[in-house]
Amino acid sequence: MLNSLLAFVFVLGVLVFVHELGHFLVARMLGVRVITFCIGMGPKILKFKRGETEYAIALLPIGGYVKMAGENPDDPHTGAADEFITRPKWDRFRILIAGPTMNIVLSLVLMTVVLAQGAQVPIFESDPVDVAVVTKGSPAEQSGIRPGDRIIKVGSQRTETWEDFFLAIGGRAERDVPITLLREGRETVITVRPEAQTKMRIGDIGVLPKVHPSIRSLEANGPADKAGLKVGDVVLALDGEPIVFSGQLSAEIRKHPEEAITLQVERAGATLDVQVTPRRQGEIGLIGIGIQDPFRDVQPTLLGAAKMSVERNVQFAGLIVQTLRGLVTRETSPSQLMGPVAIAQLSGDTAAAGWIPLLSFMAMLSLNLGLLNLLPIPVLDGGHIFIMAVEGLARRDLSMKMKERLMLAGFVVLMVLMVTVMYNDLARISLFDRLMPGSR
Repeated sequence: MLNSLLAFVFVLGVLVFVHELGHFLVARMLGVRVITFCIGMGPKILKFKRGETEYAIALLPIGGYVKMAGENPDDPHTGAADEFITRPKWDRFRILIAGPTMNIVLSLVLMTVVLAQGAQVPIFESDPVDVAVVTKGSPAEQSGIRPGDRIIKVGSQRTETWEDFFLAIGGRAERDVPITLLREGRETVITVRPEAQTKMRIGDIGVLPKVHPSIRSLEANGPADKAGLKVGDVVLALDGEPIVFSGQLSAEIRKHPEEAITLQVERAGATLDVQVTPRRQGEIGLIGIGIQDPFRDVQPTLLGAAKMSVERNVQFAGLIVQTLRGLVTRETSPSQLMGPVAIAQLSGDTAAAGWIPLLSFMAMLSLNLGLLNLLPIPVLDGGHIFIMAVEGLARRDLSMKMKERLMLAGFVVLMVLMVTVMYNDLARISLFDRLMPGSR
């Protein structure tokens, strides 16, 4: 718990600092007086003043702000050139857009660093979505999807690859989704309702590609070694059920302590059936093997990593837009939204996995923060930009009363969003899950 909290404070602190730094630097560059630069919200626990600006860290590690002279409508205005409100709209726009822009740039930089380290990429992710396995009892089986079908659309979104498919279906948990298949050369549309998997409620319909894990190591004199399994064997099935991923194989083996199971493996082009009895270790079964999924190694140059970072961020941005659109059209469940508790948990999990997973998580979160701040909701940067755009088109400033109403409306929207994400966070905690309406 403490590690998650520390990781959360670090992650959010960096992202908020970079965001507010963007506003601060452009404001100073344009000659706007900055009164306060604060990271965090609530009472200030550390502060000092340099020049005309007070720098502070507040108690609550959520958010931050840069207060500029003459920024708020109710601030005293002298008409001086160093006040925000007296600057031309173009200057104000540049100050407002600088925060989200810095978050997007940070995402690009962090993802470049991550990709430059190299990665193992699943060999199937860039293949067409040809269904090889339909899991028993899954939404796909219940809807009539069959092995051999090719999925070409999820809703209105084309799915050229498995990566496209997993991204498209993942945001549509517990929502009826029309899926377009290519079956025997003809297009067929089938409605499927993806199940919500894991605490993050990722949508899944139970279709898998044609890949299989292989044995990368054997425990000497372990059950697998004694049964005749070899390093390099590709595991095709367990007791007749197709095996696709290493995690699936491990989970199935664990279910059968001291019970004979039959593994169908491929070795040197031949298919063999090998019977093995997992030994009992506590409540689970083990056969003494190391398993690996089929991957390809990617080791880009720094320039190549930067190019891949741009591509990955464009892909993530598309997913964010898809999620927002889905919330409006009700294709996406609000239960997928995450609040500070879930972010803290993910921060702790990724920090425990190492710096590279943590930086990757920070990159995605920074992109989210940058894009969401551009939404035309008053109170957010995008809302202020939207109001200025309306004023520019109308060629006159909106009345103070109208601006106050817009700000109130934006505040209400944010409060509804905050309540929703906090509800979701609590629902992901088993203790609260049992207390939620409709839980059993």
